[in-house]
Amino acid sequence: MKHLLSMLAIALMASFQLSAQATTEQPEAPVSGAKMSLDSDIVDYGTIDQGSEPLRLAKFTNTGTEPLIISGAKGSCGCTVPNWPKEPIMPGETSQIEIRYDTKRVGAINKTVTVSSNDPAGKIVIRVKGTINKVEQEEGVPEKESIFKKPN
Repeated sequence: MKHLLSMLAIALMASFQLSAQATTEQPEAPVSGAKMSLDSDIVDYGTIDQGSEPLRLAKFTNTGTEPLIISGAKGSCGCTVPNWPKEPIMPGETSQIEIRYDTKRVGAINKTVTVSSNDPAGKIVIRVKGTINKVEQEEGVPEKESIFKKPN
């Protein structure tokens, strides 16, 4: 009887071992659909001077099996304005989202851009960061806008 129970126990363990190996050796099926893969989920302006170039790019690739369609992108405030491609991005293609930040504002940048698309993972959030240093006007030098004002 002990011998029979030992044999059953060994056979049972062997069957568990074989079933575990069978499931790990099967290749995973590719997930179908669009997939937005960002080069980086952070757009870093670094440290720049007030009034510097406001445009930065967030590059991405459609790593899915179907066309990626971006339905919208929204900045967390009016100072962060995204512009996204309106045409479908085919599988394997790369594109970009333009992000403009109001560089007349001084101080730390800590904003987000939320992108909506047909990616089943849901909305993608891009973080916008950096620092804008105030540019001091030299004494006696008029501001650019004052040149165009009519004298009183």
